[in-house]
Amino acid sequence: MSLIEALPPWAAVLVGVLVLLGAGFACVGSLGLLRLRNFYRRVHAPTLGSTLGTFFMVAACVVAFSLAQGRPALQVLLIGVFLTLTTPITLMLLVRAALYRNRVEDGQSLAAPEPGDDE
Repeated sequence: MSLIEALPPWAAVLVGVLVLLGAGFACVGSLGLLRLRNFYRRVHAPTLGSTLGTFFMVAACVVAFSLAQGRPALQVLLIGVFLTLTTPITLMLLVRAALYRNRVEDGQSLAAPEPGDDE
């Protein structure tokens, strides 16, 4: 018996909606990566999209595997916790490395960006 056959129809619809929401947030984050102009703005969209996408995908997995196995499938939460913790940390490290590189190349401290400055 496959996982799809083990789920009641209402659960299959719920899992489908959660998977689509997760994929939608990941897609929006990817589009933000393509559309935004500079590195500092571009780095936020995939981070937010992957964090929200991960939340909905983990929720779908917990619902599907819990109902299919007849017991709580909480091991999937470990994957979600790991991804939720590491994605923002990676964002901060990337931004700090870029700021350091810009300071070293310019030989000066960074000034506050001018309004409307997209570079």
